[in-house]
Amino acid sequence: MPEERKIRVLTAKPGLDGHDRGIKVICAALRDAGMEVIYTGLRQTPEQIVAAAVQEDADVIAMSVLSGAHNYLFPRVMELVKEKGITDVLVMGGGIIPDEDIPPLKTAGIAAIFGPGTDTGDIISFIRENVRKN
Repeated sequence: MPEERKIRVLTAKPGLDGHDRGIKVICAALRDAGMEVIYTGLRQTPEQIVAAAVQEDADVIAMSVLSGAHNYLFPRVMELVKEKGITDVLVMGGGIIPDEDIPPLKTAGIAAIFGPGTDTGDIISFIRENVRKN
């Protein structure tokens, strides 16, 4: 019987934010849940993130921003995803994001926003329920 392909999650810290403790916790939780995790590291541009997602054949792009630049960075990633014709990648975000900024980010195509204190089990469940399995 063929083994089912693991969910591939590309995680990234877009912009100039230098704080990565939270995303590293998320990466460990996703790995422990049986997902394949690719962490691109700090200070990634939206272009680098989307290029890495294509190269890695990611099922999910998960970004974390604490710097306040989410209103530019997240929609820019979505623009690039659409420009490349990528229709099968779940894009989500997290970090310090005010509640009033969440609806416009979702309108831009971000599937979910997870803030500080979110249970990692909730993130894992969201990915499993919403990723498009190939």
